[in-house]
Amino acid sequence: MNISKSTSSKSLADVHASVDTMQKKGFFRSLLAFVGPAYLVSVGYMDPGNWATDIAGGSAFGYTLIWVLLMSNLIAILLQSHCARLGIVRGRDLAQASKEAFPGMVNVPLWFLAEIAIAATDLAEVLGFALGLKLLFHIPLLVGVGVAVLDSLLLLLLIQLGIRKMEAFIISLVLIICSCFFFEVFVAQPDYSEVVKGFVPSIPNETALYIAIGIIGATVMPHNLYLHSALVQTRKIEGSEGGKKRAIKFNAIDSAIALNIAFLVNASILVLAGTVFHQKGYFNITEIQDAHGLLAPLLGSTLAPILFAIALIASGQCSTITGTLSGQIVMEGYLNLRITPWLRRLITRLIAVIPAFLVIWFKGENETGELLILSQVILSLQLGFATIPLIHFVSDKKKMGGFAIKPWVKIISWLSAIVIVGLNARMVYGEVHSMLQSAGEWKWMIYFIAFPVIGAAVLLLLYITIQPLFVKKTYEAIGPHRKLLPLQFPIRNQFKKIAVALDFSSKDQLTVSQALTAGGPEAAYLLLHVVESAGAMMMEKEIGDRESAEDLRQLKAYAEVLRQEGYRVELDLGFGKPSKVIPELVSKFGADLLVMGGHGHHGLKDLIFGETINAVRHRVKIPVLAVK
Repeated sequence: MNISKSTSSKSLADVHASVDTMQKKGFFRSLLAFVGPAYLVSVGYMDPGNWATDIAGGSAFGYTLIWVLLMSNLIAILLQSHCARLGIVRGRDLAQASKEAFPGMVNVPLWFLAEIAIAATDLAEVLGFALGLKLLFHIPLLVGVGVAVLDSLLLLLLIQLGIRKMEAFIISLVLIICSCFFFEVFVAQPDYSEVVKGFVPSIPNETALYIAIGIIGATVMPHNLYLHSALVQTRKIEGSEGGKKRAIKFNAIDSAIALNIAFLVNASILVLAGTVFHQKGYFNITEIQDAHGLLAPLLGSTLAPILFAIALIASGQCSTITGTLSGQIVMEGYLNLRITPWLRRLITRLIAVIPAFLVIWFKGENETGELLILSQVILSLQLGFATIPLIHFVSDKKKMGGFAIKPWVKIISWLSAIVIVGLNARMVYGEVHSMLQSAGEWKWMIYFIAFPVIGAAVLLLLYITIQPLFVKKTYEAIGPHRKLLPLQFPIRNQFKKIAVALDFSSKDQLTVSQALTAGGPEAAYLLLHVVESAGAMMMEKEIGDRESAEDLRQLKAYAEVLRQEGYRVELDLGFGKPSKVIPELVSKFGADLLVMGGHGHHGLKDLIFGETINAVRHRVKIPVLAVK
């Protein structure tokens, strides 16, 4: 397990500035260099949670709530453009900027609320993926929920391939989703004159308000605000004012295209539900599986339900990676704490799987639709805690300079925040009122539990709204230290005993060279290698296989070469997990420096063995020089 304080101020440090945009000439080549982050963000706007709210809204109210989708999409484009601006101009993601602006007693609850939002998002992904497997392959829902735990880890392999390949994978899944729904709307043949009337704002009743809030929560998602402000920093741009303007322009185009595609997908789902279900008297379709089952008989097409299930699986899958990245950004930004990505993903997914499993186990598979809608309402309740700080940050002329948003943009942004918070307050009031009326003798529990929680949330919301207007203090810069200490340069003796970890690759020559530079001819050296085959893991020194013999022969050859050059060299062959064995060999030798070249893993090995160098660094009490 690798859990450590993050010492880097770079968001998503592994892929930070990894895509060079400065060498691209011409409008379209430049645009292609920037295309990608908004598409990763857009998958959150068409995940299975959106499906549930869109289907529920379309079946119950026809096309009436399509205006909510449009309003939500416009708000999303506005807020995501703010995120891109924050990341490009200040080089900070939303979590990092919050940590700098607010004290720890405020950042901890903000982090906790962000984690709840990510867990709610993941709940929708788990249910959507499991439903897709059931509808397409008739796999039981509980089994599909279990598979969802494993698929999230396998998809993390994409991150190892680089940000551009991951973006290409996501875009391909988005295209699959779009194609499926555009075909189904074409087959449904809705009355487009009636669809247009749905753009006139109206809320028929309390149920419509609940679904409308769910739509907003499903569209403008809190974790996407953190994600986008970090993803734009994967592009290497010129630090000049012109370079930042160029980056903002192309990211705005990227966002507009990607999020409008997401709007068309959501509108297609709602229109499909309004046409196929509402107009034919099916007003209470809240379950995705019910919608899937009715598509074939009502549309007269056997292909429609198949495409529906394929799109559902694609939707759940493409949201998995973005959820992992969001969790990493939030934890590193607010807490300076970094967890190995596979562990981070597993924890988040288990938090989502447990409620899904319990609901299905005790109430049956027909309750998943309500659970999906509830997850989106939870997301909506978190929105104010992310949008209000974001608006403050991009309005700050001191930090943003000439890139601070214009007054008219600021007005629209605050009106959007008021709409979001106002709708949520209205819903919370209605829910509490309803609970009090039906609580009977248990009414005291609502006063004892719900009211303090609501009161604390209101105070936190007021604080982050008002504090930046009056307090100009920056609480803590990104990093583990509150202030820079005076630098000291003590003169120390050369290293006397140096351990060198080798992996018998092309890196070994550079690794040994660095070790010899650090110790010189007077030092003693230990050449070590760890046999980490499955057999070595189980039997350790008893393995005695061909691989172990070959590794020992190679290690002796290295040592002989160095001895001929006059160096004092010992060697040691370890067996088992490198992150555990290397510190043991180093301690036994009594080394005062460890030089490592290999023992970092890629692909599937990284999921099994973890990040070896980081794990070793935390287990030894001497300096570690990692050679790339």
